[in-house]
Amino acid sequence: MTTTMAGRGLLRCAALCLFLFGCGSDTAQNVPSGAAQNNGPLVGHVTVDGSSTVLPVSRAMAAAFQKANPSVQVSVETSGTTGGFRKFCAGQLDVSGASRPINAEEVKQCGASHVEYIELPVAFDSLSVVVNAKNTFVSCLTVPELKKMWEPTAAGKVTRWNQIRSTFPDEPLTLFGPGGDSGTFDYFTLAIVGEERKSRGDYMKSEDDTVLVSGIAGDPNALGYFGYAYYLANQDKLKLVGVDNGHGCVLPSAKTVEDMTYQPLARPIFVYLSASAAKRPEVHGFARFYVDPDNAKYTSEVGYVPLSTATLLTVERRLESTTTGSVFGGRGSVIGVSADMFDDEEKIKNALVR
Repeated sequence: MTTTMAGRGLLRCAALCLFLFGCGSDTAQNVPSGAAQNNGPLVGHVTVDGSSTVLPVSRAMAAAFQKANPSVQVSVETSGTTGGFRKFCAGQLDVSGASRPINAEEVKQCGASHVEYIELPVAFDSLSVVVNAKNTFVSCLTVPELKKMWEPTAAGKVTRWNQIRSTFPDEPLTLFGPGGDSGTFDYFTLAIVGEERKSRGDYMKSEDDTVLVSGIAGDPNALGYFGYAYYLANQDKLKLVGVDNGHGCVLPSAKTVEDMTYQPLARPIFVYLSASAAKRPEVHGFARFYVDPDNAKYTSEVGYVPLSTATLLTVERRLESTTTGSVFGGRGSVIGVSADMFDDEEKIKNALVR
């Protein structure tokens, strides 16, 4: 065993010892039902849906998990964060991917259906603004310029690039973005416009990010936004745009996510696990595989920033103790959450009151 593997083993043991004392917050509770037990090969079916941002990670995790457990079928679909929660809270899913925390309305929906859930943060995304690869005049946009593009009052009025900046050409401004069932839409509108779900409506919209990629790649005057994984997989067709939040232009990357300079568009992504489904060995096994620090490489490969080993062990402890509820208290999108906050829930509570 290497030193790294031994260190992880010690951290995991320590985390599981801490589980004996419980963990949680004012908005989460420990459910004594316990984790699923299994003494043989895993068999069964796991259903996953939700965020298109989380989709590439879930697909990578599912493929690796099924390779190790060939008698388990993991079906992975996408209907957007909001669409996924709608199914999840109706009891139709085992796992729901989310590009924002569960919001108050969804908490009510799950409560009405007696669906308890375990919130598992899995990575950070640098939500990316992109243009067509042939665009030669845009390399960076300020947050106020992005707001001018996307705020509700821009509809039908802000339609050309030179209206954003006088040095830009007098060319049509074609916008692509996610629709109303998308957690990325919720987060972007809060971060850029200043109010969640407030946006101009006259743009090309889809919950399928591959549709947005195709649209931007086919129009030299296009601009859009989605998770970094979709830029990384299509960087020959797209061009990243830096974001200036008053401290200079910053491009999305693992480094700028970790040092908190890519703001306000760096955000955590999650999977939510049905507490009742977690009693099935195949579902619990998949969830544990998803948050195992040894499998963080799959998160990196698709373009997201994994949580640290110590943080993933904290998340794993949450899974093993079947701690239900959300540490965000139904707040939904929250700006300025950093990776280290998941090691100390008091930091999240402080972020919620900002």
